[in-house]
Amino acid sequence: MLEHFHVPEEDEVRIMPDSLRKTVNALFLKIGFSEQDAWQATDVLLLSDTRGVDTHGVSNMMRNYIRMVGEGSINPRPTWRITRETPTTANVDCDRGLGIAVIPQVMKLAIQKARDTGVGAITMGNGRHAGMIAYHAMMALPHDMIGYSITAGGQSMPPTFGSEPRLAPNPHAWAVPADKEAPFVLDISSSTVAANKIQLLRRMEAMTIPGLMADKEGTPIMDERPVPEETILLPNGATRELGSHKGYGMSAVAQVFGGLLSHGTFGPYEGGHMSHFVAAYSIEAFTDIARFKSSMDDFLKYLRETPPAPGHDRVYYAGLPEHEESIDRHNRGIPLHKEVVDWFDKTTAEFNIPQLER
Repeated sequence: MLEHFHVPEEDEVRIMPDSLRKTVNALFLKIGFSEQDAWQATDVLLLSDTRGVDTHGVSNMMRNYIRMVGEGSINPRPTWRITRETPTTANVDCDRGLGIAVIPQVMKLAIQKARDTGVGAITMGNGRHAGMIAYHAMMALPHDMIGYSITAGGQSMPPTFGSEPRLAPNPHAWAVPADKEAPFVLDISSSTVAANKIQLLRRMEAMTIPGLMADKEGTPIMDERPVPEETILLPNGATRELGSHKGYGMSAVAQVFGGLLSHGTFGPYEGGHMSHFVAAYSIEAFTDIARFKSSMDDFLKYLRETPPAPGHDRVYYAGLPEHEESIDRHNRGIPLHKEVVDWFDKTTAEFNIPQLER
């Protein structure tokens, strides 16, 4: 994540992952989640925070989930069901279940299909927020499979040349195992940045940077200014000259695989409704696993050993910075903004559960 979005050191409070996990799990149980779903939802949020994907960790999402359960838009006890199925595919109705609890269960089914047939692909409708989309793709890694996941829903991004939002920053994620190298994990938004990054800027009272957002008429904001009240994100690329049609197209593809294949849904989503898609590809169905993972090691090493351009210390590949950040945060704790810690203290008191341990 860009330094611009990091919590300033003077505003951060370091919380160890086990402490945060305990409190978040207790909150999910208090709002009606089953023990299994509470554990699963907590695991998704904690992996986000330990990997440095603060936009989709507890800072932004936990308070939203509590509010949405209270409003009735999230069903804390969903009974998701398969509505259509073949040996390699399925369509699932999520029963308004929170994505970070439901999608991992569905991904397990995709992995089983890939184990049986080589490929498993499942689309999901009537769902809710998916969290860090890479989590679901990464579930394929221990099984010597390549994982793919996408999510779609909402309207906060206009099409290229559009004056009003018609799509969302629908993200795509791929996870590819290696042998000795950290896995290749690409998790990218269809917009210039994930929408939750704008909330981080608001919390820190920081400025928006050129090319992230549009004004209320849809015109790209190409200077530094205070964050607008309305979150209207630009497609990845910002302007047509810089390739915004590519981000626009990626968002539309996510809408097809998630929304149209599953539920026939696009446009305004009511009640937080979101659609998802996951797939698992068995490496063994295509080639020898050991050879592939060794080749991945060689490929990733080839990328990270690229001589850096002037002004840069090193070259990364997708997933390597998050892997290194995870090691650091497990040792030193997760840097939460002091406002987030205050919110936890207030919320744990309201729910009569132990305070977040420092």
